[in-house]
Amino acid sequence: MCIFNASNSSTSFFLTGIPRLQYQFWVGFPLLLMYLVAIVGSCIILYIIKVEEDLHKPMYIFLFMLSVIDLLLANTTMPRMLGIFWFNSTEIFFDSCLLQMFFIHFLSALESGILMAMAVDRYVAICHPLRYPSVFTEETIIKISKIILLRGALVMIPLPVLIKRLPFCENNVLTHSYCLHQELMKLTSADNKVNVVYGLFIILLVMGLDSIFIAWSYLLIIRAVVDLVEEASLKAFSTCAAHICAVLVFYIPLIGLSVVHRFGMNEVFPILHILFGNVYLLVPPIINPIIYGIKTKEIRSRLRKIFCSKKHWIKTSGDL
Repeated sequence: MCIFNASNSSTSFFLTGIPRLQYQFWVGFPLLLMYLVAIVGSCIILYIIKVEEDLHKPMYIFLFMLSVIDLLLANTTMPRMLGIFWFNSTEIFFDSCLLQMFFIHFLSALESGILMAMAVDRYVAICHPLRYPSVFTEETIIKISKIILLRGALVMIPLPVLIKRLPFCENNVLTHSYCLHQELMKLTSADNKVNVVYGLFIILLVMGLDSIFIAWSYLLIIRAVVDLVEEASLKAFSTCAAHICAVLVFYIPLIGLSVVHRFGMNEVFPILHILFGNVYLLVPPIINPIIYGIKTKEIRSRLRKIFCSKKHWIKTSGDL
């Protein structure tokens, strides 16, 4: 017997922490540390790019956008997860669940688009350096940003509508610590073929297309770099190191999560989809600021300036 549908939006879902884990309360402390690292790291990247005029370039403008997305993604998921682990706050209202689901998928689509734009940026910078200033103008960056934003909104807005039309039955417990479309649609008792097809369409149109552009950009970069002398090729490819790491951190868990849900592997390995789901949403906002802080020379030097000036100020204050 079904207990609610779109006409009863006050009914709740119940989120899950980590099944079979006895000491879930203590998991909240490393999660809080991860949350703080994500927030502080993204804010530092945003501050450095904003105040350093030398970093007002296309690559760093895209990095600025990526940090904003990571900041929003961390705030969309981690506070709710802390509530589950520390206060056993597992209940989430239907409409709140749909809202969280939309923002998770929308921000993921934006992140995928920005990573694709950064790959194309690196391709033009390395393979066509003379044309780079005329290709990646301020107007071009604004157009690219608008297209990524519009695409994400257009493909993700139907998701809550498609979920809200479905009736849900007594099993309203979600195995993740947040709401995802691919899990919500499996809880319904009705035919969910439209949701399955549309979900696959989104994966192919957004993440699939972006990953093809990223892979093609790097194939062309590798082909161009091979023709350079060893020192020049290493210098050229080192500018891509941080971006390659960010792409791997984003796409590997995403592909793993999609495979687990598509082929029902979560029934065979119950903990596997939870692991991929948590890595997919939690790791990029934490790792991206660290990657770009370590691998990007300009950001690294600016960080050294900040810390050196702070140490000098503390020492001067102590002498006084």
